[in-house]
Amino acid sequence: MFPNVHGAHYQAVRRAFRTLVAVLVAATFWLVKIVLVKVLASSFHVATFFDRMKESVFHHYVLDALSGPPLEEEEREAPLRHGFQGSKSLPARLRGDKSAQQQLLMATRSKNFGSRKIDMEKLKKLSTKSRPSAWTVKRLVNYIRFSGLSTISRTVDDFAAESSEINSEWEARSCAHRIFKNVAKSGAKYIEEEDLLRFLKREEVHTVFPLFEGAMETGKITKSSFRNWVVHAYFERKALAHSLNDTKTAVQQLHKLASAIVVVIIIIISLLVLGLATTKVIFVVTSQLLLVGFMFQNTCKTVFESIIFVFVMHPFDVGDRCVIDGIQMIVEEMNILTTVFLRYDMEKIYYPNSVLLTKPISNFRRSPEMADAIDFAIDISTSIDIINALKKAIQSYIESKPKNWSPKHSVIVKEIENVNKMKMCLCVQHTMNHQNYGERSSRKSELILELKKMFENLDIKYHLLPQEIHLSQVNLPTGTARYANVM
Repeated sequence: MFPNVHGAHYQAVRRAFRTLVAVLVAATFWLVKIVLVKVLASSFHVATFFDRMKESVFHHYVLDALSGPPLEEEEREAPLRHGFQGSKSLPARLRGDKSAQQQLLMATRSKNFGSRKIDMEKLKKLSTKSRPSAWTVKRLVNYIRFSGLSTISRTVDDFAAESSEINSEWEARSCAHRIFKNVAKSGAKYIEEEDLLRFLKREEVHTVFPLFEGAMETGKITKSSFRNWVVHAYFERKALAHSLNDTKTAVQQLHKLASAIVVVIIIIISLLVLGLATTKVIFVVTSQLLLVGFMFQNTCKTVFESIIFVFVMHPFDVGDRCVIDGIQMIVEEMNILTTVFLRYDMEKIYYPNSVLLTKPISNFRRSPEMADAIDFAIDISTSIDIINALKKAIQSYIESKPKNWSPKHSVIVKEIENVNKMKMCLCVQHTMNHQNYGERSSRKSELILELKKMFENLDIKYHLLPQEIHLSQVNLPTGTARYANVM
């Protein structure tokens, strides 16, 4: 009797031990799966979006600083601790005013700004080479995804500082006008470097100043250039938030797929460990699974190719302007299996990612400064001196617009046609890529109109070759005028 009791006790302990081993193996596999997916997501965000996230966060910090009250002298010299609304120290002139302090604290605590502070000094030191931690990347991603481009809607002088979030292009323009009035001197039409120094540190001003069109050449920031910068920062933040949201959706879908595979592996290993199934049974079940996989091999192949396209190739992000099959489109939405494009006529086009994997894709946003060409023709009788004068006029115009055009350009003669027409081409290089297609068209239009003025000033014309004219006489009734028929 006692041996049976001991045998039953031994079997119970053995089953419990096997159960614990199965649970441990399952937990280990599940933990490895979670870690691998998290590492993949973090590495993907660092490689793809880290620089754009840093730039967007800095632009947000600048908008927040310029929309708020000026810094005192000691605050300009103090090291920068934080970078967002609610993180600045209270201006010295308000430290004695309790009502103003309370109102300012209420404004800075709104919308959980306290939980979204980011140390700008640490952010500046981060780079993809130093391999930022997963926690830092996660904070940046969450900040971009869940917070819009916000500013302080009123200065502390009005004792009513509150947060104002930009949600449209019109709001961005209105916000730019309000911030310009807050920064510029009363009645001034420009923002100068000394105006920015009242709100930002000197090294920050040196970083911000080149962002405004024409500021480096003139030393002044116009209303239009400041407005264009705010609008650009809004659209860039919006596109980046969409990209991060779509990437999160793709990661979640990948997580579900990995979970399904790991669950199957855990079940098979658990059955073996617990002794509920032999290797022969597992072999039969596995062969059946392989048969099912063979039946759905096209689906499996499509999913695998889509994962490679999204996480390995990743040739574009949301908001990028691309050319596929000769059609220029903007990326509207990116999922793990499909990508949605918006064509120039606002028609949505859905492409399977497995199909995009096999197509050449042109990406304007990721391209360097792009070139352009303008073809024109002049009369063969145009003298060399006038042609040289035309080249000098073109050079003078391009050099006068360093923000729009690179000094590298060429005027070439392509061919002489019909012994009376000389085909020429002006090759220029923009100071931007063609992501902003409207700006590119505007610059090119201005250049063409300027070429027309040069032709008029230099009296450059184009004459057709002599044409044959055939005259015929038509017999008409008496008293009716006779006309010549020109053919």
